[in-house]
This record gives sequence, C-alpha cells and structure tokens, in this order.
Amino acid sequence: MTNKSPIGVNMALALHEKAQQLPHKRAVIFPYTRDEAGRVAYTQFTFKQLEQETDRYARGLTRAGIKRGTRTVLMLKPSLEFFALTFALFKIGAVVVLIDPGVGLKNLGICLREAEPEAFIGVPKAHAARVLLRWAPHSIKINITHGLRLFWTGWILSDLRDNSTEPFPMTLFPPDEMGAIMFTSGSTGVSKGVVYTHGILTSQVQYLQQIYGFDQNDIDLATFPLFALFDVCLGMTAIIPDMDATRPADADPVKLIEAIENQGATCMFGSPALVNTLSRYGVNHGIRLTTLKKIISCGAPARNDVLQRFHQMLPDDAEIYTPYGATEALPVSNIGSREILGETHLETAKGGGTCIGKPDTHVQVEIIRITDDVISAWKDDLRVKPGEIGEIAVRGPIVTKSYFKREESTALAKIPVPGTSDLYHRMGDVGRLDAQGRLWFCGRKSHRVETAEGPLFTIPCEAIFNQHPRVFRSALVGVGDKGSQRPVICIELEKEDSGLDLEQLKKELLELAQKASHTRTISTFLIHPKFPVDVRHNAKIGRETLAQWAADKLRGKP
Repeated sequence: MTNKSPIGVNMALALHEKAQQLPHKRAVIFPYTRDEAGRVAYTQFTFKQLEQETDRYARGLTRAGIKRGTRTVLMLKPSLEFFALTFALFKIGAVVVLIDPGVGLKNLGICLREAEPEAFIGVPKAHAARVLLRWAPHSIKINITHGLRLFWTGWILSDLRDNSTEPFPMTLFPPDEMGAIMFTSGSTGVSKGVVYTHGILTSQVQYLQQIYGFDQNDIDLATFPLFALFDVCLGMTAIIPDMDATRPADADPVKLIEAIENQGATCMFGSPALVNTLSRYGVNHGIRLTTLKKIISCGAPARNDVLQRFHQMLPDDAEIYTPYGATEALPVSNIGSREILGETHLETAKGGGTCIGKPDTHVQVEIIRITDDVISAWKDDLRVKPGEIGEIAVRGPIVTKSYFKREESTALAKIPVPGTSDLYHRMGDVGRLDAQGRLWFCGRKSHRVETAEGPLFTIPCEAIFNQHPRVFRSALVGVGDKGSQRPVICIELEKEDSGLDLEQLKKELLELAQKASHTRTISTFLIHPKFPVDVRHNAKIGRETLAQWAADKLRGKP
C-alpha cells in the first residue's frame, strides 16, 4: 500500500509504477560469468522482479533495525543487489549514504566519520576495512554483510531477504526531507557530503526525461552505477558492463562493445576518458555501433577531437550530449555534439572556452564576480558585465542546499536569496554567457592563475596547446604567490609519441602561445609522464598536484 500525500515523493515510487506498467521488461542486466570460450553469461531482473526483490529486502532491513531516517552506508560493487537494496532503502525512508570507493581508504574514513552512519551494508572487503581502520565505530550500530562474514558481527544479507513477495508499505515523504548523502569526488579538495532531499532526487528524474526524451524502448549501457538508478526510474533497461567502475579510463573497449552489441544498447553514459578509450579502439578497428542513438558524456569538458572520432562509430542520426552540472546541482545545461562540431568548436579552438549549452528551463544561471570569500546574500550587483568571465551560480529545484555537517563549506558555496527560502549554488567554475544565452565553461575557479598581468583561466589557455599533434592534453598551473604567479603549461604527450626532440616541441608550443592574445605571457612548458586525474571519471586533471610538481621541477628537484 502507498500512503498517498499530495506533496509526498519517493524515488522508489517510480520503480513501483514501472513494475505495474512494464512487469516483464528487463530492468537491470549484469554480466555474471564467462564460459570456457570467454562468452559472457548475463543475469537480470525484470521490473517486476526488481520490485519484488526490493520489497523482500525492505522487510529484511526493517527487521535488522533500519527505519526512516537511518543513515545507511551502501558499499557494494555494481550488481543486482545494489539496485534492489538502494530502492529498498528509499522505500523505507532511510538516508542512503553513497561514497565513491575510489577516493581512497583515508578519505573514505573521513567521509564516514562526517556522515555518522548508523548502518553499514557492504561486501566483506569493505567490512574488513571498516573494522581494521575503525570507520565511524561510535555511530555504526547495524552491520550487514553481502557475502562471507569474517571477524565482525552483524547480519548476513541473504538471511535478511524475506520469503514473502507481498508489497512493502511504501511511504511518500515531504520533498524537503533528506533522502541521501552523496559525497563529491574531492577532485578539487576534500570530499563533501551533499544533502539530497527526496524532492531533488525526483526532480532530477523528471528533468532528465524531459531533456533527453528517454522512453521505455531505450536500453542504456550505464558505465557509472549511480546514473543507472535513474535508468530504472525512467523505465529504461540498464546494462552494467564488465568493467571496474572506479577506473573508467581503463575500461576494456572490447567488453564495452560486446555489451552494446549483445543487448542492442540505444543509449550510453560514459565519462570523457571512457569515450576516448572506446573511440580510439573502435576507429582503429573499423567498428560501427549501429544501435546507439544517444550518448551522454559528463564529468569534464568534451574534447572536440574525441567527439569527432566517436561519431565515426555511430549512426548518422546519433547525438553525443555533454550535460553540465555537479554533485550539488545536476542537470544545469546541455549541448549536443552537432552544435559543438558544427559551430562552437571554432570558438573553443581559439580559446573561448567550452560551450556547455543553454541553461535548462528549470534553472536560473548567473555569472558573478570572482571572489573566494563568503557571499552572505544575493544582490543584483554581483553580476558581471555581459560576456565577461565570472563564477557560475545556479538556482533551481535541482540545487542542493547544504553539505552534511559542514557549515563553513555550505556558507562558501551558497548564496541565500533575501525574502525567500531559496538560494544560489556557486558551482566553483568560471564561465561566461554569450549573446545567445549559451553558457561557456572556462575552468575551475580554484585553478585560475593570478599573474601580475591579470588572471588566466585553464580551459581557454589549454585549448591553444591541445591543438598540437604531439599533445594528448595540457594543464595550466601557477607557481608562486597569487597575484604574481608564473604561468606554466604542463604537457602530457600522446601515448605513441617517442618523447624525442622535446626542445623543438617547446619551441613550437611557444609559437602557438604568441599567436593568441590570452596566452602571450606563457613561456614555460614542462613535459609530464602522465597527469593525475580524478577517481570518479578519470577525466578531471589534478592541477593542484601538477602545480606542486611544476614548482619542484623549476626549483631543480628531481
């Protein structure tokens, strides 16, 4: 039974409705094993089966003591159980705590200490780390192991799976009630727990459907597990590929292609690093992915050369979308590859930034003057002049209002709107709006280089040097004190590059720098063997680490 409320919402309600409408359609497909010939065997849930498993687990989790408001960590590998348990927790009204395991053991411990979870559901490896590293020992009271329980106490997940398939009594919650805590990747600082309300979660589902026109005929290769949860809510089939979700750049393109062709995937979600890997392999081997129609790639700006290369593998009517947003606010804007390759790439190549499309109708985007200080209240004079680069600020129903128990971080990131309960989220990115109302991304605010001649922004500067055929990617960093920083361009060469004649390369890069007005003050180039990148998408460059490396190199340190 459902407690019907005119203002009530619940992510699990979408699954319940799809189970009624599409009971026998496959909801989740997972590569279970391979035979002696290497052929993959899949296991799956239909929407009806997933709904029933969710009800079974909801009763079992309730029996274990998890209830409405219980902060519950979920540390499982992508699997059928991941889906069943996540929706079971939503049905109960528990607060789902999701942390990317790729942030590292130390940061995981910090995140868990801050989240103060009361329940912990995880694989044996996660529980072993919890016990040995003393993750949140004072707050965690309920332990549930998916697999073999070793030297810790608690429940075994399989014992909690209820035998009855009777529907679990699902409650609808006020839109402003906390439904999840999702931690940022920490790619530009410490990971922070973003508070998601039930209203924000359901709004995201609604807007994703409106923007991309997904329907029940779509089959999605979901290389990022959290996005696959939206697939289920939208009535799509989610295919979980045979890959390590924490290392998308290292995904085996053969296995990705195998999943697309085996299941007839019509959609794909993948980070730019994964798309780069897949497109390089596919073009080199003459592969065409004839079923793919919609590709969503986010986590970092899309490179034009990667978009062009991937299009060679796709049908003529396929589109690669690059939405813009963050853990704190998603989706904000969206643009398709046809507009990029047909128009905006020319401006990008000249250093105009990366066009990320017009803001969606449900959000309000402002470009405000750049400051690292708290902005205590919104004022119209915060806006910069039209076309000027400033910090991107966003307001709307998908904008989160706080970080969990991080009041200082919340104050730095949010701008209250006087006379309302609303606020703007400061994206921490710099950009501009053009005459057509399109948003252009120019980099992270914290990555700007403050020179004596003025600020330099990463994306516009790096675009000049990324055009060189020997350059895989570049990164602008600053060495020295802000206000008088020395701009340095770090270069990662293409994989097949010999690494010879580097002085000639630097000479050619200097010539490129002189041709663009905004890079003429750059004269220092350093070759780096392999850039550090973020753990979630393997695409955001770790410029803080590179800046320290560059400083050491310039001081003569090995």
